[in-house]
Amino acid sequence: MKIAVTYDNGNVFQHFGKTEFFKVYEVEDNKVVSSEVIGSNGTGHGALAGLLADQNVDVLICGGIGGGAQAALAEAGVELCAGAEGNTDQVVEAYLKGELVSTGANCDHHHGEEHSCGDHENGHSCGDHEEEHSCGSGCGSCGGGCGSQPAITGRNVGKTCRTHYRGTFNDGTQFDSSYDRGEPLEFICGAGQMIRGFDAAVADMEVGQVVDVHLMPEEAYGMPDPNAIFTMEIAQLPGSEELEAGQQVYLSNQYGQPFPVKVTAKDEKTITFDANHEMAGKELNFRIELVEVK
Repeated sequence: MKIAVTYDNGNVFQHFGKTEFFKVYEVEDNKVVSSEVIGSNGTGHGALAGLLADQNVDVLICGGIGGGAQAALAEAGVELCAGAEGNTDQVVEAYLKGELVSTGANCDHHHGEEHSCGDHENGHSCGDHEEEHSCGSGCGSCGGGCGSQPAITGRNVGKTCRTHYRGTFNDGTQFDSSYDRGEPLEFICGAGQMIRGFDAAVADMEVGQVVDVHLMPEEAYGMPDPNAIFTMEIAQLPGSEELEAGQQVYLSNQYGQPFPVKVTAKDEKTITFDANHEMAGKELNFRIELVEVK
């Protein structure tokens, strides 16, 4: 039996449709005998069910998932266990012991937010603007195939790379570091799992090499999209009356797929959200060390 789990840095990734990795476990006699991390190749939720079927996956464990994706998985013959969170290895063990219960399609448990997604899709269709700004909405959601950008080339393209990195803004402020976590970042180079500039930097590096790169927004998370800022009536969005400006929460688009937004303004009747990536419009600096290529 094969079990796939949406994967991000050891934990269950919470948006099925945007997952960049799956960790696939081979199970025999109810015990895990092997596991590997595979890339989703930026396929998006419509094609992910087919990808899992091609991998002969029997069971998918994930966080939030929409009704359309559930139907596609059912059609592909993949059993679904949704609503999981935490360490992927522990979640699989819990599943094998019969201790993991699927909560179905949901997105109201993310990061402890008691935010109801309700039926607000009828009041506002989030899907359109999400598609329009998806080039900057996640860690490399476009990769090499975004518009007219040339494909990334180099000796490491298509290979699984492990890198340590430190990311800083132009003023020197650090925003992320794999060194602090003590675990290199693993990804398939050129598969669209990383922001384009990071992928391009690693594409021709040698193991042990350290490089410093400066990325403009177009090579990172893109420029902010004004269409990704929208206002809704609080009455249309159950649970939103409890939210405050500055909070990060999740909404779902018309497919039921959750996506992160930030509350930017609120008055007695309306609430405004920004679905742009928090790094949109920013120049980023990375020191990258290539640890392993396999």
